[in-house]
Amino acid sequence: MKNLTFLAAGLALGMASTALAQGQAPMADPSASANPAVKSPSAVEGAALAKGHNSFTPGQAKRRIEKAGYTAVSGLALDSDGIWQGQATKDGQSVHVGLDYKGNVAAQ
Repeated sequence: MKNLTFLAAGLALGMASTALAQGQAPMADPSASANPAVKSPSAVEGAALAKGHNSFTPGQAKRRIEKAGYTAVSGLALDSDGIWQGQATKDGQSVHVGLDYKGNVAAQ
């Protein structure tokens, strides 16, 4: 009889711990990047440009910069920091513009 009581108590504890584990929020994946390559499909203007491997093609870079409100985008070249650099016009002013691997656009 004692063995049966211990067995029942053990099963109850095992089930309770399983239920508690299922109710907990999942652990964050430590390998997940806290800094995604592209934050959003739209251009982010005015953010600090980040160094890193840039996978935008010249055409994609130009379109992304234009989407941020720049016109007459020209002379785009990828620099050693992975930032597309070029000339553009915004609000009637000619500016040096950059695009990082995250899609951030900034006049420099």
